[in-house]
Parts: sequence; structure tokens; C-alpha cells
Amino acid sequence: MSSFVQRIRQFLLEFNSQGGERSAKARRNVFWMLLIKGGSILTGLLLVPITLNYVDNETYGIWLTLSSMVAWFSFFDIGLNQGLRNRLAEAFAHEDMVLGKKYVSTTYALLTLIFIPLMVILLLIIPHIDWSRLLNIEVGDPKGFVSAVAIIITYFSLNFILSTINVVMLADQRPADAALRSLIQQLVSILIIYILTRTTQGDLIKLCLGLCIAPLLVVGLFNLTLFSKRYKAIAPRLKEVDFKTVPDLMKLGIQFFIIQIAAVIQFQMVNFLIIRYFGPDDVTEYNIAYKYFGILMMVWGIFTAPLWTAVTDAIARKDYDWVRKAKDRYLKLFGLMALVAPLMLVLSHPVYHIWVGDKVSVGFWLSFWVMLYNMVFMYGTIYVDLLNGAGELKVQAIASCISPLVFLGVAYGLYKLGCGIPSILIASIVANFNGFLLAPLQYRRLFQTKLTESNESPLDP
Repeated sequence: MSSFVQRIRQFLLEFNSQGGERSAKARRNVFWMLLIKGGSILTGLLLVPITLNYVDNETYGIWLTLSSMVAWFSFFDIGLNQGLRNRLAEAFAHEDMVLGKKYVSTTYALLTLIFIPLMVILLLIIPHIDWSRLLNIEVGDPKGFVSAVAIIITYFSLNFILSTINVVMLADQRPADAALRSLIQQLVSILIIYILTRTTQGDLIKLCLGLCIAPLLVVGLFNLTLFSKRYKAIAPRLKEVDFKTVPDLMKLGIQFFIIQIAAVIQFQMVNFLIIRYFGPDDVTEYNIAYKYFGILMMVWGIFTAPLWTAVTDAIARKDYDWVRKAKDRYLKLFGLMALVAPLMLVLSHPVYHIWVGDKVSVGFWLSFWVMLYNMVFMYGTIYVDLLNGAGELKVQAIASCISPLVFLGVAYGLYKLGCGIPSILIASIVANFNGFLLAPLQYRRLFQTKLTESNESPLDP
């Protein structure tokens, strides 16, 4: 373990020693994110047993499924936020705050025009859905169930618009600030759920209220404070909305939109498929394993969070050598992470017992496939983030048209063979062929050409 810590320290030192201010900024973000995400990991883990003490496994599984199903509609942003991230990062690199203000104002306006009507339409539709048949569960109180869904839809729609502030922070290479918002949300959620456990009987409606109010309060506060101070120069204003900038935002946004649809099918459908074909208790079991190995994913996310926008900045300055060196450092870090994952697997059973007691029993093979899925996904994010930062999305978009079909086909075939819940995880791994196969090949082709053209001359100040 001491050797692992030493290598992590060496990674941080290397990250700061080359590339000038860009790498120094990335290292500062990594340092603060280690502290903030450490808190997020602890609070996220604590929230699970507190929630399971308030409601039973079935109710918690239903909440997880409903919240992930509502997230299906995130593709209605048609890639605007991802397009904004790249375009605003370029505006920051060129210190063009006028253009940045137009990008931000137009994005907020378009998202409002999309998600408020969408929210109204969904609220009108949900009372007419046969939820028992759709989810293959018993719905004891149909009106209460519909109310719970309405709470989640309202929260999701408002939160999606307001969370554009996160994109602004990421474009400004401040992922630690975005992570801080998440930590505060979790802390407020824990406080609300704890108060509910002391004052009320657990049910789905109160659980939805408790877990939806906190994020809205926090993200609203972040919008007010940041746009009145740090980002005052680019704060959204109605008069700054300029629909002529939409083609700029959508040039990459359409490709992100295609990618996003694939992501919704592959990632957000997992809970739905589990509850429909296995049951709500199994949703809880899967999510316990996912949150446990998600610790490794969150740590990985701490290091990779600055990469996307830093690459956009480097490309804008034609500093391709920095990109190559960053890739090499991240591959070394992944090698270290790959040593920790098997250790987590070995320790998983006693950790589950300490964490949630006897409330949930998670099988070894489910844990194994969750671990393997996370490792494959982590490896792929290195190359996907490099290409996203460079705005090279064509191959990923084409792959995203195929991967949902691969996911659903493999999952169905393995389910019919009796593979159980792991069939969905195995399908997710296979369907991520762009991350572990195509993206590395595309990176090598793209950046080798760029390095040759620039004669490896770093321009970062």
C-alpha cells in the first residue's frame, strides 16, 4: 500500500512539473477534489444505510429505478451542455467574455424552452401509465406512486437547467468547485433523511421529497452566488441570448446528442431492466455493489476531471505534446488503480456486512462483474476524454448508434441463458467497445499526426 501511495504522489508531482500553468491548475483541482470527493465518498456511503433505515429494500429499489428512468429524458438537451463546455473553454482560452456570455445565456434559454414544456407534458402523461405493468411490480397506492414520479420529474427538469453552472465551472477548469456542490447536496440530503427518520414513517413520497429538495436548493444557491461574483462577466441575461450562436454550440452538440442517447440506454436502463426482470430488491443489491466499487470510480474521476477541458485548452494553443504526456501519465495511474480493484473484491463481503448489515446480501459474482465493468469504463475514459476535449466525436457518434443494439442484444441473450443480473453488466462491458478499442486507435491516429505537424513544440506559457 505504501508503494501505491508513493506512486500516486509521483503522479501528482509529474502532473505539475510539466505543461506550465495548465498542469499546475489541473494539480490544484486534483488536490482539492481529493479532499472534496473523499467527503463525497463518505457521505454517499453513509446515505445508503440511513436511507435503508428509513424505507425497506423494495421502496429504495423503486426510488433508484424511477430516478434513473426520469434521467432518460436528459437526451432532450440535444448535446447543448457538452457543446457549451467545449465552446466556453475556447472562449476562456481566448479571453472572449462577450462571446462566453452569449454562449451561457443562449444555453440557459434553450434548456428552459426545452425542459419546462417537457416537464408539463410528462406531468400530464404519468397518471395514465400502468406502472404495475411497466415495472412488473405491485403498486399498492397508485395515486401516491404517481405523486412520487411527479416529484422526481419536477426536480429533474429544474435541476437539469440549473446544473448548467457545473458546465461553466468545468469549462473554467474548476471541477473541484463542481464536486463541492455535489458534496453539499449529499450533506443536506443526509440531514433531511435523518430528520425524516426521527419524525415520520418511511414511504416513497417522503423519500422522494427528501432526496430531491436538497439538490435544488444547493444548485440554485450556486447559480445565484457564482453568477453574481466570479462569473458575473458571463452571467446569463435575456438580452444576451443570441440564437446565431446555436450552430456553434450544436456543431459538437449534435454528435454529443447521439452519444448521449447511447449512454442513456446503456447506463440509465440498468435499474429498469433489473426491476422488470428480477425485482426491486435486486435493484438495491446491484446498487450496493455499484456504489462500493464506485469508490474506485470516484477516485479515478478526481484525477480525470481536469483532463477534458485541459485538452481543449491545449488544442486551442496547439500544445499537442502536453496531450501526449498527459495520456502517458493517466495510463500509469490506471495501472495502479487496477491493482486496487481485486483487493476491493476480496474485501467486499465483510465491507458490505459492516456497511449495510444483513439488510442486503450481495453475491460474489455480481461484485466481480461490477468491478470489471468499472475497470473497463475507467480505461476507456482516458481516450474518450482526450478525444472529447479535442472535439473529435465522429467515430464515437457512429459507435453510439451501434452500441445500444449490442447492449440490448447481448443482455437479452445472456438473460435467456440464465446468467441473471450479471448478464446486464457483461452486456455493458461489450457495448463499451468504443472506449477500450476504437478510441485508443483513433487517438493514436489523430495525435500522432498532430505531433508530427507541430514538430512536438509545446506552446503552453
